[in-house]
Amino acid sequence: MEQLAKLLLWQILLQQIPADASNPDSVVVSVLNISATLGSQAVLPCKSYRMVWTQDRLNDRQRVVHWDVYSKYYGDNKMERLCDMYSAGDQRVYSSYNKGRIFMPKNAFTDGNFSLVIKDVAESDEGTYSCNLHHHYCHLYETVKIQLDITKKAEDAHEYWDGEKPVIVALEGSTVMLPCVNHNHIWTERHSEEEQQVVHWDRQPPGVPHDRADRLIDLYASGERRSYGPLFIRQKMNITNTAFALGDFSLRISGLESADEGTYSCHLHHHYCGLHERRIYQVFVTEPVREKKVVNLTTHNIAPAVDPNVVRGHNVINVIIPESRVHFFQQLGYILATLLLFVVFLIIVVLVTRKRRQRGYEYNVKKYGEKDVNLKEFTVDTTDLTQYKSEDIRLDYKNNILKEKAEQARSFPAKHIDLDKDFRKEYCK
Repeated sequence: MEQLAKLLLWQILLQQIPADASNPDSVVVSVLNISATLGSQAVLPCKSYRMVWTQDRLNDRQRVVHWDVYSKYYGDNKMERLCDMYSAGDQRVYSSYNKGRIFMPKNAFTDGNFSLVIKDVAESDEGTYSCNLHHHYCHLYETVKIQLDITKKAEDAHEYWDGEKPVIVALEGSTVMLPCVNHNHIWTERHSEEEQQVVHWDRQPPGVPHDRADRLIDLYASGERRSYGPLFIRQKMNITNTAFALGDFSLRISGLESADEGTYSCHLHHHYCGLHERRIYQVFVTEPVREKKVVNLTTHNIAPAVDPNVVRGHNVINVIIPESRVHFFQQLGYILATLLLFVVFLIIVVLVTRKRRQRGYEYNVKKYGEKDVNLKEFTVDTTDLTQYKSEDIRLDYKNNILKEKAEQARSFPAKHIDLDKDFRKEYCK
């Protein structure tokens, strides 16, 4: 679909492509799209047998004119050759009956008048005459047809056009001339070997207009060759040395790269023959396609050998492998193991939480970065205590037991209490 769209686009562009600037009469005869893989060799075909160059070894016998007649007079409806003439030779009349009776002007190839003169016409001369011009060197063939009718009445003699060819009604016994005139220079001038034909190739990178195309190669029929551009382009793009001998002017591009994409044009010019043709090629470079190996898992049979002579397209086979029960249990095991790990982790979290609730939170003095408290830093005023110790406290006791206990308490010396030591014991627990 993509190639069809490109082809339609090029057909639209073809209507807008101007003729060659150096040859306004240049005609675009073809537009082709060529796709080639990266690194391969691309061949842009450009052939024209009208461009084959040959020397005049037959004394300029490339141009010839001959007259034929298709007659029904004898009932056999046959085509008969009347006469012919080469540009460098005399005219030849095939029938002895017509010798001296029919002829063409001797200077036919000088002034372009190839008309046939028939003296003393008879009813047997009725038929369709054809004037055939052949240029073997330029591969040109032109034909002019004329219908000749004979009448016995002078008032019926006239000429008219029947829609396809001129018709001449001539009086029997008179002299009639069948017109065949062509003043084209290729029929009236002798071929000069100095007038060489030339072929050249141009290249337009993407986005470059035709008038700014780069010239690649010029090749002349004399054998002269001119290449343009950098050395690596001249080495990878070339035409064969036998181009004018075979009429094959195809351009060969080796080692294709992405930079080689663009529009190429082949220009054929034969000034003597009036040939000016142009062929356009749009070149696309694609990535090479990697071959995919398809393994047949359903059978162990060996496939038949591939015939190398048969061209096959790229076929892709999708192989669907059914899932086994082992694969199912394996996936189920992964899911159960994940759930089990989650349950174990949840149990550990619950146990740790309960244990900490039972023990409670221990007070850590250093947790908040506070300093150790030393009770020695605090001074205690004991002046009042000594006074109370030495005083005799007289109390009235209800019984003797309470009195004895009070006396014993006063008799023992005061116990020294180290508060700092007790505090450190509580802290170290």
